[in-house]
Amino acid sequence: MDHPDLPSIYELFERTVSTYPDRVAYRYKQQGAWRDISWPEMRELVRSVSKSLLALGVRKGQAVNILGQTRLEWVACDFGTTCCGAVTVGIYASNLAEDCAYIVNHCDAELIFVDGRDQLEKIQSVRAEMPRLRQIVIWDGESDPARDVLSWNDFIERGREVADRLVDEAGRAIRPDDLASLVYTSGTTGLPKGAMISHGNLVFVSWTAGQMLYVEPQFVTLLFLPLAHVFARLIVYVNMRAGSTIAFAEDLTKVVENMREIRPHSVPSAPRIYEKIHERVIVGVREAGGLKQKLFEWALGVGREVSRRQQHKQPLPAWLRLRHRLADRLVLHKVRDVFGGRLVYAISGAAPLNKEIAEWFHACGVLILEGIGMTENTSFTNVNPIDANKFGTVGPAGPGIECRIAEDGEVLYRGPNVMLGYYKSPEATAETIDAEGWLHTGDIGTLDEDGYLTITDRKKDIIVTSGGKNVAPQRIERMLRACPYLSQVVVVGDKRKFISALVTLNADTVGKWASAQGITVSAPEQLAREPKVLELIGREIERCNHELASYETVKKFRVLPHDLSIEGGELTPSMKVKRKVVVDKHVALVEEMYRG
Repeated sequence: MDHPDLPSIYELFERTVSTYPDRVAYRYKQQGAWRDISWPEMRELVRSVSKSLLALGVRKGQAVNILGQTRLEWVACDFGTTCCGAVTVGIYASNLAEDCAYIVNHCDAELIFVDGRDQLEKIQSVRAEMPRLRQIVIWDGESDPARDVLSWNDFIERGREVADRLVDEAGRAIRPDDLASLVYTSGTTGLPKGAMISHGNLVFVSWTAGQMLYVEPQFVTLLFLPLAHVFARLIVYVNMRAGSTIAFAEDLTKVVENMREIRPHSVPSAPRIYEKIHERVIVGVREAGGLKQKLFEWALGVGREVSRRQQHKQPLPAWLRLRHRLADRLVLHKVRDVFGGRLVYAISGAAPLNKEIAEWFHACGVLILEGIGMTENTSFTNVNPIDANKFGTVGPAGPGIECRIAEDGEVLYRGPNVMLGYYKSPEATAETIDAEGWLHTGDIGTLDEDGYLTITDRKKDIIVTSGGKNVAPQRIERMLRACPYLSQVVVVGDKRKFISALVTLNADTVGKWASAQGITVSAPEQLAREPKVLELIGREIERCNHELASYETVKKFRVLPHDLSIEGGELTPSMKVKRKVVVDKHVALVEEMYRG
């Protein structure tokens, strides 16, 4: 379905329903069984949401908050809100109560959807701070009129008497420049800003990303990314345009189990899930040792040779095809089976993916296509095509999107995917989008002769040592995170003589290693002080140092006792590290590394 010029999400949704009336739109698990909902059934649900919102006085341009995990109701409320001209404002389920209150107040919302009792109590704990909020709708819970709470069923009942024509009139009145969503940035520094995403933005990215990604109507995509992040909603809109199916994972702890059940054709994710699967396989192979380890290394070597030839569009000789069939039958298929066994490709976005990990997966027969986008450009600018992938890059820009590199190396974009601006913040808008319409991303990158973009670092994160060397910390952090014994890494060294790092341990792998060494500890945090563990981490860091220039090498490190967390203020809700917060919090350890 090729309609890049549709005016609104309402029109895109209606076109999909009429084009694919017999296809499954969404799949979700209920009482232990997977259930399907067709596009016409989804239309009835979405229309019910729109009618109930109209019955409760929600009008065009008014913000509606959604606070909950990724599930069918989230998407139904998003479509129901935007299709009647109101504005979807998602809130991360992991956000603290005061962060929720800030967003509700800043966007002037009067109604919020919450998924269950925990989120309801979170909102109620700061209710006095949100004077405009007049209605709460809970998906899993009972009505409580005294606290302005409506159950899902009672909410749907409110719209029974609203005429369908009122929804259609509201939907047909939407123009491309009308606001569809406010997406609040995670905010690695300062308060989050609300990016104003229009209907035109969302319709355009569903088209341009769909031109770049191979999506067939029969494809099933497993979704577990948070829908408050525009990356997840981009996946929803691309699949809606293609008429394909999205299955909602039960929760993050069951993603691998759900992949085996659903057997998806595509999986979009941030890099962390790929890193974790890679870690689990590598550690398992090391623990097995002996013949199994040698067999795995042989099979992986064969897979790497096949991958190398495929990347260079070279034919596979007969002897290599025979070896590869054997390697796949004995070993490599087991990695594909983790994804369900019929994966066509995976997508990696939201953060940089380590090139070595992408190549490792490809050697095992799993293609990960890396792309890039940010909230301010509706989460899409570039992605690697399935038939012309270049590992280490985020691919070329999509059709209709201009990309150029500024004199200082910053990546700039211009196109229909660029947001309208920041809500209630013309000053911040002017700082981000220049007079010629170029969006300044803050990323540093290069373009090759084919237009493929490689991101080297964040403009504000570049470290300049006291010797005047420019060091890109994210590259070093990606390399170190590939170590199965490390969880998180924060590289420091600005205006210092050398590079150092604060790291956290992968509790599972280090715990198993320690047990095998006869090391017993009463609490996991004691591992961070155990001399043999520190020696292990030192060896792993030294191994990575061999691949770095001398001025980039990590000379010293300190192990933090706990993982960085959202609750601790060190991570954003989208799991990005707040570098300044981490360094400030552990300034004594940093100074210790540079003392003397």
